[in-house]
Amino acid sequence: MSIGTYIKSDLYRYAGNTSVKAFAKNFLRNRSFRYCLRFRLCSSKNPFIRLLARIARERLSKKSGIQIPPGTKIGYGLYLGHQMSIVVHPFTIIGDNCNLSQFTTIGSGKNTPAKIGNNVYIGPGCCIVEDVEIGDFAIVGAGSVVVKNVEPYTTVAGTPAKPISKQTFNRFIKRAWPPES
Repeated sequence: MSIGTYIKSDLYRYAGNTSVKAFAKNFLRNRSFRYCLRFRLCSSKNPFIRLLARIARERLSKKSGIQIPPGTKIGYGLYLGHQMSIVVHPFTIIGDNCNLSQFTTIGSGKNTPAKIGNNVYIGPGCCIVEDVEIGDFAIVGAGSVVVKNVEPYTTVAGTPAKPISKQTFNRFIKRAWPPES
């Protein structure tokens, strides 16, 4: 589980490939990808790279309003849908291939934040509060407030969020990592 693999998985979610050209294009044009890159580099074993990444991530956090503390456990293929206002509690656990949309808050007042499964889409303006688990392939609709567990393959919406449908896959997760052979 090297940092390079995490970076490749994030790039794959944004570009659909892991080429040098795709990396350069996304690094130069996509603030969300740059944030993911800096977030991943904050875990580097090299103290110099780690320090530079933390400084760069902090600067970008102030510009974009994205606040995902270094050390937050996030699986492969993180995708930040828009480069603005995402707040994640440092003890949150996020699985592989998750999408976080703008104005999303995953918080906790008691240091018992959410556990989010694999292939989960969290829509714009969502608030996920305290010790809830969101199952694999779940969809959290825009503007939802999640205060109870969400079963796998379930779409929830509303305030408070309630199940509105079941699905066999998550149509919002594009280019999941690892790529199919």
